[in-house]
Amino acid sequence: MAEQLHSAFESSMDKTNLILKDIEQAYGWPKKQRNQSYCALRTVLHLLRDRMPVQESVEFAAQLPVLVRGIYFDGWKPSDVPIKLNRDDFLLEVRQGFPYDAEGGPERVVRVVLDTLRRHVTQGEWEDVKATMPRDMANILP
Repeated sequence: MAEQLHSAFESSMDKTNLILKDIEQAYGWPKKQRNQSYCALRTVLHLLRDRMPVQESVEFAAQLPVLVRGIYFDGWKPSDVPIKLNRDDFLLEVRQGFPYDAEGGPERVVRVVLDTLRRHVTQGEWEDVKATMPRDMANILP
């Protein structure tokens, strides 16, 4: 049992590191800037989560690695969602939650993170996520 738990934990760590590495590669950031890739991931995950209806949010999270799922649900208040944010408000919130200067600004941060996450969930689930977004938001989702 302990071996299975260790293996599951290692697998989740590997998948999480792959997601962070994909974000870093998109920007050309070295691994020593892992705090930036983590901050980008966390910021976009939380805003996406809070923009979706509870059921869709849970279904999306179920496909994430366990460690990323923990980041996703950290501080979540299901009774407070979905928060209605249009595209500009969403990008403003990203800018406030991601205090680093990144090429392409908040919109590119969102695109890089979401493109990375899209590769880790099924196409059907991704289409469900996009369907919950207003048209101006759906345009920035890959």
